[in-house]
Amino acid sequence: MLELTMAAVTAADAGATAGMRMADAPSEPGAVLRVGRDASVCRLSTPDDWLFVSRVHLEFRCGADGAWQLTWLRGSQPDPSSEVRLVVDGHARSLAYGGTVSLPRGGSGEIVVQDRAEPRSVNVGFYHEV
Repeated sequence: MLELTMAAVTAADAGATAGMRMADAPSEPGAVLRVGRDASVCRLSTPDDWLFVSRVHLEFRCGADGAWQLTWLRGSQPDPSSEVRLVVDGHARSLAYGGTVSLPRGGSGEIVVQDRAEPRSVNVGFYHEV
């Protein structure tokens, strides 16, 4: 099971947890969870006016072995208006635009989508239950 929690944070309400959303999916091959502005295909959706987040921005996909991968999907623009970081055990690493990274089995962490133009972010916590 992969559990996600998402909070949209602006400088004005940094540290607030109001508006937190949750989603989960079993660790079965082919299971998918998406994060973005398009609520019709994303289990976790951000405000429509947060244009630094693509319609479908992040995709969590379960592989044949039950391990989860995170992909930052490329949007319609050649250069992104955000940065994406994966934070696990206090260590942050940037995710390349269009890149994919494996999530730790049985681990937890956070994905931070940071707007490059304003002090706001989308913070997605994850917990992989084995």
